[in-house]
Amino acid sequence: MNRNQVLPQVQLSADPSALKRVDLCAPQTYQGAGFLSISDLPRLAEEASVVQSGDGFDWEIRTHFEDSPGSEPRQILDMGLKGRLHLVCQRCLQDCAVDLAETRRFVLLASESEADDYPMEDEEQEPLVADQHFNLLETIEDEILLSLPLIPKHPDGFCEPHASTFGAEGGEDVSEKPENPFNILKNMKKN
Repeated sequence: MNRNQVLPQVQLSADPSALKRVDLCAPQTYQGAGFLSISDLPRLAEEASVVQSGDGFDWEIRTHFEDSPGSEPRQILDMGLKGRLHLVCQRCLQDCAVDLAETRRFVLLASESEADDYPMEDEEQEPLVADQHFNLLETIEDEILLSLPLIPKHPDGFCEPHASTFGAEGGEDVSEKPENPFNILKNMKKN
């Protein structure tokens, strides 16, 4: 018997405050989509160098039950994220638009011990502990933060390295060669 046909499907609200308390333990499935601006995601806002209009993330969530051999069907949560955030380019120290498009799959489990025992070799789906007051907004923000590049930078050839990074301050002549430190040793050896 297919459990998806029996259970009601609930439409998730696109309102960020409604995503803070979703009952993932209820015998129902969820579906929803919306847009979250950077201001809706406070930890992500701390990472942003600037916030421009249109910055934020489209999200899409769908849950369903999947048969699991030897046990009850497990609830699966599929999440899709797509959006833009501005970070500081580590090459030129200017603003850099970072576009992200991620999909994630989670298996919803009843307890922390079940999540700890979940096989780590299953790379297609990660364990997530379901709760009656599950904070879906926080989970979306976590996944965006985990998807950010460790070293944000423009594509090759798009930016010039910042001049002060390499010691070329204001009026200095860059063509002057610094004295070779080994010449000092060479002169000491002659004496």
